[in-house]
Amino acid sequence: MKSILSAMMCLTVLFLNPGWLHAADAEPDPRPNIVWIIVDDMSANFSSFGEKLIETPHVDRLVSQGTKFERCFVTAPVCSPCRSALITGMYQTSIGAHHHRSGRGTEKILLPAGVEPAPLIFQRAGYFTTISSWPQKDQGLGKTDYNFEWDRGIYNGNDWSGRAKGQPFFAQIQLQGGKLRHNQRWNEIAQQELGSLTSPQAVKLPPYYPRDQVLLDDWAQYLDACRHTDKQVGQVIERLTREGLLDNTIIFFMTDHGISHARGKQFLYDEGIHVPLVIRGPGIEKGKVREDLVEHIDLVATSLALAGLAIPATMQSKDLLAKNYAPRQAVFSARDRCDETVDHIRAVRTERFKYIRNFLPQRPHLQPNRYKDNKPIVQKLRELHENQQLDALTELLLFAPTRPAEELYDLAADPHELRNLADDPAYAQTLTDLRLRLELWMTGTNDLGRTPETEAMYDSDMASYLGGEGARETPQRQLLRKNIELMKAWRQEGK
Repeated sequence: MKSILSAMMCLTVLFLNPGWLHAADAEPDPRPNIVWIIVDDMSANFSSFGEKLIETPHVDRLVSQGTKFERCFVTAPVCSPCRSALITGMYQTSIGAHHHRSGRGTEKILLPAGVEPAPLIFQRAGYFTTISSWPQKDQGLGKTDYNFEWDRGIYNGNDWSGRAKGQPFFAQIQLQGGKLRHNQRWNEIAQQELGSLTSPQAVKLPPYYPRDQVLLDDWAQYLDACRHTDKQVGQVIERLTREGLLDNTIIFFMTDHGISHARGKQFLYDEGIHVPLVIRGPGIEKGKVREDLVEHIDLVATSLALAGLAIPATMQSKDLLAKNYAPRQAVFSARDRCDETVDHIRAVRTERFKYIRNFLPQRPHLQPNRYKDNKPIVQKLRELHENQQLDALTELLLFAPTRPAEELYDLAADPHELRNLADDPAYAQTLTDLRLRLELWMTGTNDLGRTPETEAMYDSDMASYLGGEGARETPQRQLLRKNIELMKAWRQEGK
């Protein structure tokens, strides 16, 4: 009797977790490996996406061997809300993870019932789950940056080499991307790694940035970061090839938001939300270019489907490769508090138009923010503004003391989003339609940003930023404290 019960228990365990059966077998699991290559702070500045000044052969090879998505957009233009949405397949505004670096203090954020991080779903199905930086420098996990409580056990480790024989893996590889250029030795490193540097004088800046040497140098260094990222992509592919894994591995290549600049990262213009996306692997159409609108959260459902796993019914992510896939007619993005700086912006983008709603229009575009104000490019822009050396367009877009409550752009005629058409009678119907579409999205997805962050949560996170009472007082800490006081004062004033 005891032996019969033991056998029944073993069968039950194997049924609940078929991955254990695969691990115990000598036969390889036929399901594909899934690899996400996620890059920090980088727009679609790769030669296969139209960048003319540099060459990126490894990303280009992914494109030629897979499917390229020309119009992929993130739902949040800053790391932690974007990554919280990506790993759950849910809008960050629907799960309470919309404020950047939130839930880090005594006040915590819990995922809603039924919402699970993708690695847990893969792991439960028998996949070996990893997250790492590249190249591997230590035994720690790679960048997560989730704005909710999570169990580190959803990752089996930081390298797929630790899996059982024949076990498929779900691996995330985190690349520093645009952050590389913030290294003071970056030119030296890039010269050594790449053999040459991009000429600052050859750089073509967006029309709202002045051709100041600081900005030109920064953009050239950023393009070299794109080249270095491309080299790392090649190294990942080379390792998969060397280990005989490439033919059964599906690679997703994407960045977590656009370039970190005055109108990019943290903001809902295309400079901040448009990202590259490539999928390459068995069963993926080669050389295909898709121009329909997709959101970065769609990686989860697509990955689960490719692995033969069920997509949770409540998940907002969509399988991009499903036979019955219905293309999105619009994509949505949201910006909320970034570090100490309070904001509330929403956007809807169709193929032709972008509508932005500024819920705090009495605040300037470039609010005080310790993180951004530490960047030489922002410091230079502020200096030029103080000295009245910026042209009228840059002054209007970056340094106007207030913002319009609504912005509307015709992206076909105005891809840089320079001319706000919200007050143009010729576009009144478009404005009305997009305003309604955005409102329906906020209501239908239960946008939690409609309720302001509580003072208790803000204070909790700011205490974490300040480092506690025992932290050493520094000019940066004083600046942060000053900004926090300003945010509170503006809130009291109704700004």
